Amino acid sequence: MSKSLLAFAVSLLLASVVPWAPSAAQNKAVEVDNAWARATPGKAETGAAYVTLKAASADRLIGAATPVAKKAELHTMTMEDGVMKMRPLTGIDLPAGQAVTLKPGAMHIMLLGLTAPLHAGQSFPVTLQFEKAGTETVNVSVEQIGAMGPQGEGDGHMSMPMPAHH
Repeated sequence: MSKSLLAFAVSLLLASVVPWAPSAAQNKAVEVDNAWARATPGKAETGAAYVTLKAASADRLIGAATPVAKKAELHTMTMEDGVMKMRPLTGIDLPAGQAVTLKPGAMHIMLLGLTAPLHAGQSFPVTLQFEKAGTETVNVSVEQIGAMGPQGEGDGHMSMPMPAHH
């Protein structure tokens, strides 16, 4: 009887330590969605990538790298006295369970020294580096010049309402 009780206790201990459930294996430390960039004109040497991040527990995005640029930096854009200013960031805080969206006119991944223009319809990899979660490589889709978001996110393009015909 005591051996079966011991075996039962060991099996309970193992079940609590080893993630047998498929859902546990699917949980990522940081969810990455809507990775996109704008197409760049012919000889542009810079571009930007945008993404939405959601960390299961508090973390920090501390860097990025991509083969399409010599350097990728975290940046923010602000308006000060009517002048738009861009500044590098050492990291971007990711509060637990809250989505953080990098977007035009705000925080973004600056692509410096593009190896070639970014063309709408193509995609490229970006490796994101997190303080706690390590690295994750995502596929970034390139949208039209002037896009305000990825395709499927409200079309991703600015549009004018059509006048009603009576």
